[in-house]
Amino acid sequence: MGTYTDALLVTANVGSLFDNLGEIESEWLREFFTTIHTYRPRFVALHFQEVGGKEYMSNMSHTENFIWKIESSEEMRDFDRVCIYVDSNFKAVDSFTALGSMYFVHKTLKNIYQYDFNAKEFKAVSGRNRFVGSLDGVTMIEKEKFPKNFWPDFKWSRKGYMRSRWIIHNQGLDLVNVHLFHDASNLIACNSSPSIYSANRRNALRYVIDRISDSSYTSLPFFLFGDFNFRLDTLSLVQALARSAEVQTVKKDSSNEVEKIICEDKDDDHRVLLHIETKQFAYLHQAVFREDNGRELLKYDKEVMAFHDVLTEEDITFPPSYPYSEEYTKPTQYMNTRCPSWCDRILMSHTARDIMHREDGSEMGIVYNTLGPTVCMGDHKPVFLFFTLKTSRH
Repeated sequence: MGTYTDALLVTANVGSLFDNLGEIESEWLREFFTTIHTYRPRFVALHFQEVGGKEYMSNMSHTENFIWKIESSEEMRDFDRVCIYVDSNFKAVDSFTALGSMYFVHKTLKNIYQYDFNAKEFKAVSGRNRFVGSLDGVTMIEKEKFPKNFWPDFKWSRKGYMRSRWIIHNQGLDLVNVHLFHDASNLIACNSSPSIYSANRRNALRYVIDRISDSSYTSLPFFLFGDFNFRLDTLSLVQALARSAEVQTVKKDSSNEVEKIICEDKDDDHRVLLHIETKQFAYLHQAVFREDNGRELLKYDKEVMAFHDVLTEEDITFPPSYPYSEEYTKPTQYMNTRCPSWCDRILMSHTARDIMHREDGSEMGIVYNTLGPTVCMGDHKPVFLFFTLKTSRH
């Protein structure tokens, strides 16, 4: 007999939330709880990246409190089983990923099991299971930081992935929290199409897919959600934005290295249309990134295309998820630091798409959107996917 389980998957890069905790936290939590109340899921998966933020050594002490506020809230009281895995042990330099994965099971959901990667068997989920700190020896997740030898030119980073494996009413699936490499310099991102950073992300994502699809365990449908750091194809976009402009390349005196790119309007008193530096991307008509949810720019969102053989995604109908202003009073403005992009995503295997219920008449249907579109959530807007999972009791 077929049954259905409403599921909510959420991904949130919480780095700037931790760096500005006092101002943003209550709004962030309220938006999350409102989403729970609106959709009433029976299974919730919440994936965090950059737990502790940039100042993680001083901020990590706030992690337990933030997690407790979610777990102990009135809004989550009907979720009687909780599994929390937060890699906050920053002293373990070789393995620290700053990833956190939280899973909530509603009291009405009876048949749910989680995989023990050590025992190689599924175990019934019960009670509250909380692992915050070092996740060494925690056998219910598989966690890996990307190997250093991947990109010897890049300084040490916390990027990696964390996988958990579930059976919900006889339907098995993998849930993978992932954080890929960012663009270190807007100027370097402009050098080629696709950029060197795009190639790095492609290698990293292929590595994750290969690791979760290898023959060590039975292959299952999977959802990959996190901060992929996917960027728009910067060179093509800049060429389009500056089509009618005069482009000046300013080089450093001492070397031939480009220091800034300035695009001036030929017709309008040489007004600066676009100013690019290593960590500056200031476009005069920023509204283009928000108008019609940035739909005009989706053609430059090309990085996921390399994975169409193994991955799919619901249609994007929300504006780029990053980099939003961290100023409390400017929740819909982008910062002029990076080109706005859809960094935060929920991707899935084709087999996972097949287990999402799509019939007309289901109450909510499938919803793929951002949390807190009109309030300050930090520099990343969390992204969620609500859907009904096809399951069976027997």
